[in-house]
Amino acid sequence: MSTNHRNKQIEEIPLSVLDLAPIVEGAEAKDAFSNSLSLAQNTEKWGYHRYWLAEHHNMPGIASAATSILIGHVAQGTSTIRVGSGGIMLPNHAPLVIAEQFGTLESLFPGRVDLGLGRAPGTDQRTASALRRGLGSGGDDFPNQLEELRTYFNPDLANGVLPVHAVPGEGLDIPIWLLGSSGFSARLAAKEGLPFAFASHFSPENTIPALNLYNDLFEPSDVRKEPYAMVVANVVAADTQEEAEFLSTSMEQQFLNLIRNTPTKLLPPVKNMDELSTDYEKVILKKQFGSAIVGTGEVVKEKLQQFLEETGASEMMIHSQIFDHQARLRSFEIVADVTERK
Repeated sequence: MSTNHRNKQIEEIPLSVLDLAPIVEGAEAKDAFSNSLSLAQNTEKWGYHRYWLAEHHNMPGIASAATSILIGHVAQGTSTIRVGSGGIMLPNHAPLVIAEQFGTLESLFPGRVDLGLGRAPGTDQRTASALRRGLGSGGDDFPNQLEELRTYFNPDLANGVLPVHAVPGEGLDIPIWLLGSSGFSARLAAKEGLPFAFASHFSPENTIPALNLYNDLFEPSDVRKEPYAMVVANVVAADTQEEAEFLSTSMEQQFLNLIRNTPTKLLPPVKNMDELSTDYEKVILKKQFGSAIVGTGEVVKEKLQQFLEETGASEMMIHSQIFDHQARLRSFEIVADVTERK
């Protein structure tokens, strides 16, 4: 495990934002985009380091399908916070297209753009087939796609003459991150000497094994001399414990509908989740959200510090699916306050 931040306090590491651009019940995608910009502007003001949007498809409650476009929308309305993808699901795309899209973003917003990459489809198999029509690509080809993409940014990585050029893109310094929820991307990020972001918000049981793999196998590169790992935490903060627990039921309902294969828009919170789920579903929900950090500022700070000590992470990303936008803003503000971002 990394020792870089083993003895650090939560106040000392960067905190960032993961946004799925949630579409809440009674609203549309345009409302989600307005809320994302509002959240980005406020988290920038509150001292968060980066703001990432995630690629998902065929999901009625997630509006960030055209991820590169939405990143541009957020970047245009902010000025200092880093913006990027958490992530682009590379097997869904031709690497040249992603090089051009992020070359465009970096040209428009120089020095602020991150390119986080995943190898999962970000959707169901039928939608994945629709997205990848003609690409002949799946997750198994991810290392080759990564190599091709990196070559478009830096032709020196190619053996011989590069027949196709990414314009814009070529020659630009756009940080590439590998994202993962298992050991595959941890190993690849370590081998390539790249920063690694682990999806601990939906794969908590794999967090420590994957981070250990990454840190143990890391090979220094021109990109990084030492490992740099970021973890994601589900966080719902409020002024009282009761309110935080109430607000967190929207996120639990969202996951419950996913495991039932009946995805919906983000639903309002409920008083009693037990009434909505079977005993079997309760076990799955506990496994999924047992690591969620829900509570007042003091509770959240203590649990974030504990998570930092467990993982030795270099950076932490906060993910909060909250139905009411003002309550969501308040949650991020509380986290900023207790971790002394402002």
